[in-house]
Amino acid sequence: MEIDLQAGYIDPTDDQDNPHRSPILSPSVSIEDYTLSFDHSCLGCTLRLVDASGDVAYTTVINGDTLALPSTLSGEYELQILFDDCYFFGFVGF
Repeated sequence: MEIDLQAGYIDPTDDQDNPHRSPILSPSVSIEDYTLSFDHSCLGCTLRLVDASGDVAYTTVINGDTLALPSTLSGEYELQILFDDCYFFGFVGF
């Protein structure tokens, strides 16, 4: 299942309207059971899963096209992919 991602900026208080000269393209991320699949643009990015109370439940660096998440995860999470001065986020549930 494809995860619908939106973009945000890491420092929204920055005075610049948009530090990027071109639109930011969201990476392609899908999930099946506890396995995430990425397009090549995610390599080297940090992935975080944040629970409903705002705590980081899981974090890692994306080092390949797929990533197996711990099967102990349960509930709804905000999936975040940090990339330079912006991040992409969507929601996943287990």
